[in-house]
Amino acid sequence: MRRLPIFVLPTVLFPGSLLPLHVFEPRYRQMAARCLETDRRFGVLFHDPDESGPFELREGMIGCEAEIVKFEPLQDGRSLMLTLGVERYRVLDGIESDTLYTEALVETLHDAAPPADIADLRRITLARFGEALRRAGRDQESLPDIDASRDISFQIAQNFRIALAWQQRLLGMTAETSRLQEIERALEEG
Repeated sequence: MRRLPIFVLPTVLFPGSLLPLHVFEPRYRQMAARCLETDRRFGVLFHDPDESGPFELREGMIGCEAEIVKFEPLQDGRSLMLTLGVERYRVLDGIESDTLYTEALVETLHDAAPPADIADLRRITLARFGEALRRAGRDQESLPDIDASRDISFQIAQNFRIALAWQQRLLGMTAETSRLQEIERALEEG
């Protein structure tokens, strides 16, 4: 368990994905300053206020920890940050504090061990994803670079232009095989 500052956004961050941010709200300015003084990490939590109303931190919410890889302060106090999704987490509880931003007690969300045939499953899904992109008019040179030696589900998902609720559901799945099956279904429907 660990304490983590939380950045609430209407986007889903996956492990291994880059997320550029424009920081302008006072609470997130304070959070960025704290992160830069410590381990450069904070949690990203998906929330769509149009769908769900005001944000309320709840036990069990799933997010992705982000690490600040580039920080550019602007003269007026705003800043530009480039962050990298590091690992998923589950919210255990909110933390009452004097900070302007939300903080939570979280635990790392781990995957189940992959089956022995995971390399075959990755290869099949990756081939189907490439076929779907070519059918959509993408040429070979513009296909995303995906490392098939590690979990490909998040690498593929970050290239989907699909409902954020679907992406959030994928983020919370704890088996790569389940995520690959979900991606296969989306490719068949798409």
